[in-house]
Amino acid sequence: VNTVLGPVGSTQLGMVLPHEHCYVSSAGMLAVYPERVPLDFVIPEAVAALKQLKEAGGSTIVDCTTHDLGRNVEVMARISRESGINIICTTGSWIDPPRSFQMMRPKDLAELYIREATIGIEGTGIKAGIIKCAHETGTTWERGKGFTPAGEITCRAAAIAQRATGLPITTHTEVEERTGLAQIKVFEEEGVDMNRVYIGHCNDSSDLDYLTEMLQRGVWLGLDRTVPEEPGSARPNWEGRAMTIKRLIDVGWGHRIMLSHDWMVFQGFLPTKVAKKLRTLNPDGYTFILHNVIPRLHELGVSKQQTDAILYENPRRFFSNLK
Repeated sequence: VNTVLGPVGSTQLGMVLPHEHCYVSSAGMLAVYPERVPLDFVIPEAVAALKQLKEAGGSTIVDCTTHDLGRNVEVMARISRESGINIICTTGSWIDPPRSFQMMRPKDLAELYIREATIGIEGTGIKAGIIKCAHETGTTWERGKGFTPAGEITCRAAAIAQRATGLPITTHTEVEERTGLAQIKVFEEEGVDMNRVYIGHCNDSSDLDYLTEMLQRGVWLGLDRTVPEEPGSARPNWEGRAMTIKRLIDVGWGHRIMLSHDWMVFQGFLPTKVAKKLRTLNPDGYTFILHNVIPRLHELGVSKQQTDAILYENPRRFFSNLK
């Protein structure tokens, strides 16, 4: 498995959080407007937060920050080295793909992803360990209608790159539009092995019919927004999300789900006061699942063996392509 410090065996991944970020911004911001990505704050904050994760039993995160989210793999490598946490970085795109991507054919865009997976990113030699695509209302999805042209290009490019490299795919979805099902359809059309597909942000929904419909197609589900929500939020709170995990385990899908937070220590596109509010809501950061959700699942009757399998075995099987 490619990490920002080099390949590691899947058995060395330990406890994995499959959808996190060290920080997010926008493409080019760090190079052009470095004051908007204050690394003197970001790096020590991320190192400290990931050291807390390591002390709590964590070993690996997948940093799903793509080019259009301001990815910098050298910063990730420094954070990984100083924290002792494995970081798997991604190629692909988020919901803000550059205009240049939108004008390409899928196979041409896929070539860029393939290079980042096989040769390295931005001349660093650091190779992506996973491929991302993202679809929600906006640049990549039209509400009530489906993929925009840009969205279909990025989805098919991810599929083509997956087949060429063997790397797994991770996705960002909008549950209100059920974009996960549309992504799966494209992956099937492109001949992707569904065992290599992780559909993300699924626990924004508690609709078991929707969730099991995707699971029945052979993918993995990312229940990866498991953090406290603001009071009055339309999204499920973390206790409700824990109940969705329990329900999926009860109906036999515990072996196909993974848990994460979608957390980061800095959000460059949010006002400072909003970012501070989020940190106040979740002072546990990357350890919220370990300190709160796992104990809650045990209270609900889920065994330690079952939660360990979700945290350790499922990610190992996903990255090893084991069913």
